[in-house]
Amino acid sequence: MASFGEVLRKERELRGIELREVADATKISVRFLQALENDRLDILPGGIFPRAFVRQYANYLGLDPDRMVNEFLYAVGEHPPAPPGGEPAVVRPRPGGPAPRKAPRALIAGLAAALAGAAGAWLALRAREPEPPEVAVTAPPPSSFAPDSVYPPPAASPTGPAAAVEGLVIGLTARQQCWVSVTADGNKVIDRVLAAGETQTVTARGEVVLSVGNAGGLAFTINGKPGIPLGRDGEVRRGVVITRDSMASLVQEPGAPTPGVG
Repeated sequence: MASFGEVLRKERELRGIELREVADATKISVRFLQALENDRLDILPGGIFPRAFVRQYANYLGLDPDRMVNEFLYAVGEHPPAPPGGEPAVVRPRPGGPAPRKAPRALIAGLAAALAGAAGAWLALRAREPEPPEVAVTAPPPSSFAPDSVYPPPAASPTGPAAAVEGLVIGLTARQQCWVSVTADGNKVIDRVLAAGETQTVTARGEVVLSVGNAGGLAFTINGKPGIPLGRDGEVRRGVVITRDSMASLVQEPGAPTPGVG
């Protein structure tokens, strides 16, 4: 089973990100980032700094920061913090380590009594509140106009070559396993590894930004037209901007071979 540091390193390498790039973005020294990936806690500063490093690292890679911090705390044998307003997180005992201490029965009984008293006071307060008056709802008068057969009426649209698909419809097909990140109109919609053979469809009004960790392993279409090859197998491509204006340079000419075929 991979260690916590190995998981971090594999997630970074899968996205084609260099350690120096993470350091520049998070302002964490390369030495401390290497210590995280090599599980060298003795090199890291004490206190809350290791948890803060893990959270910033996870945020930059697009991972769930809370989950990664909890996994880090479990890996080093610490208790994850309780979520706000929720129950304490369950901590699995480490092999060979001491069993977690149970709360004294007297403390549990006291908490239960306090909760019961608070609930009784709330119910009594609710019983004294007057019921809100009922509001009569009247049906709208019947319309004297004949209903339209279609509502809303269809807008006039051009025909022939001038007719075009509104917005952008991007079809993604993973020919090989590859990491894909897609932002549609400024919103991140995909940031994960697609399995070989998996397909995804993304729609946007004006702009799609595509990044891929294995350019040769991904084929795509723009409004039904096959896209050009993005690169070789294993090559990282970032920030491919697709708009109505740029799509002409990103789709294949008629008769051109489909990426990965022939």
